[in-house]
Amino acid sequence: MSAVSEFEYRYNMTIKAFPSHAEPVFESASQQDLVWGARWGCDSDVGRLRKVLVHRPGDEMNIIDPAKRLDHLGSYGDAEGETWYWRGDEIVPLAVQQAQHDALTAALTAEGVEVLPLARCAPGRHKSIYTRDSCIAVKGGAIVTRLGPKVRRGEEAPVTETLAAAGMPILRTIHGHGLMEGGSFVWLNAETAVIGRSSRVNEEGAQQVEEVLRAQGVSLLRVDLTGYRLHIDAALVMIDVDTAIVNPTQLPFWFLETLAEMKIRTVEVHPDDHSGAVNCLAVAPGRVLMQDGLSPRTAARLDSLGIEIVPLAYDKVWLGGGGIHCSTAPLLRDPVS
Repeated sequence: MSAVSEFEYRYNMTIKAFPSHAEPVFESASQQDLVWGARWGCDSDVGRLRKVLVHRPGDEMNIIDPAKRLDHLGSYGDAEGETWYWRGDEIVPLAVQQAQHDALTAALTAEGVEVLPLARCAPGRHKSIYTRDSCIAVKGGAIVTRLGPKVRRGEEAPVTETLAAAGMPILRTIHGHGLMEGGSFVWLNAETAVIGRSSRVNEEGAQQVEEVLRAQGVSLLRVDLTGYRLHIDAALVMIDVDTAIVNPTQLPFWFLETLAEMKIRTVEVHPDDHSGAVNCLAVAPGRVLMQDGLSPRTAARLDSLGIEIVPLAYDKVWLGGGGIHCSTAPLLRDPVS
């Protein structure tokens, strides 16, 4: 046997002795613990919440200028719409926003949730409080999104840094012409997710998310939102394993029928209530954090169905453009049967 052939023989035998293994899969509990030292991700929107990404509003809010009133819109912002906008007709002092956000994080902590703060905020990116939009937790890791408007572009980098520093695998970063925001992603169950396509979410973004989900055996439904609606979480949020709170005026009939076929009970926001009731957060099956006093009739209906509500004052943060659901990005939930 020549020296070269002996080398090749030993090389081949070594490779055969230490083969590659596709199983168990990346997102399995054993591989998460072995490789990443912890389990990450979600396969529902209602399993007990264990970790969540948040951002307490801070100096980035200084970009908001009360002198720049947009009377025709009843709000505030720069004339070109490229650096900032405040959706409400009242600009709320930072201390008030911080107090309401502090109450939210305190409520999460009381529910046994580990709160992960954003490591830093991109300068002037005053929408960073709405962490929901910048990442999506799937099985075994996160998808970092690509935010649509210029006033939000740049939030992606601090989120990536924060997740990586925490040890969370990043399975995809939306790139190219893709647009995707987490407020338009919903887990219906462990096998089915939904994306709401809109001015903030295009088909390229949906396809990139679908590629990740397909590898995990998850089907993706697409729902086209009406008009200038931004995110599906203004129309649909899961609150129990088989229950969703919905605003049916913003969802197509075929999708409402699909929910019924999947035996998902829909609780409609009372027509006399504020539709913002949909923007709540399940911290466990049938237990939700919800803005206090926003929709009393809807809350009473939920109570009658056995849904537990933890009420929180969040009206001042809401004026900036998002509610409790918008302000939380789940990173880890327990599986549900």
